[in-house]
Amino acid sequence: MSGADHRSAPRLAARFSAQVGELEVRSAATADFDELERLLAFLVDPVDRQPASRRVFLRMLADPRRMVLVALLDARMVGTLDLIVVDNPTHNGAPWAAIENVVVEPDQRRRGVARALLASALELAKGAGCYKVQLVSGTGRSEAHPLYEEMGFDSPVRGFRRYL
Repeated sequence: MSGADHRSAPRLAARFSAQVGELEVRSAATADFDELERLLAFLVDPVDRQPASRRVFLRMLADPRRMVLVALLDARMVGTLDLIVVDNPTHNGAPWAAIENVVVEPDQRRRGVARALLASALELAKGAGCYKVQLVSGTGRSEAHPLYEEMGFDSPVRGFRRYL
């Protein structure tokens, strides 16, 4: 798809499932809400923590440009990330993708969970015709940065964020 004018909206595969070593990586389903909410709590400062909205989660699952991936070890959810495909007027209309909310259960870190999730997200983004994938990580999460670099991500830009 690269090099072609993308006249139809970019889409991700409807479902995804892969076995990566001992891990099953798959697209999230409605029944995953409670476990996903438990995992996402590791990502947010307790002061800012609020219950996730089931309605928002269902809307995310229904969006053909978005996929929440989950990693399971022995049927237990141990990691997740959110992949979003974005339309783009440059690069001959090729979309780009963003990865957000990468989280691995603390006792499962440094065991390949994030690597399996990221590899799956990159495969999905490539399949959707994306020309790049962006991932931002807070400066306070420096333990994750070497993995992102090993996975081929670099930091050639300075990012800015403003919370509203």
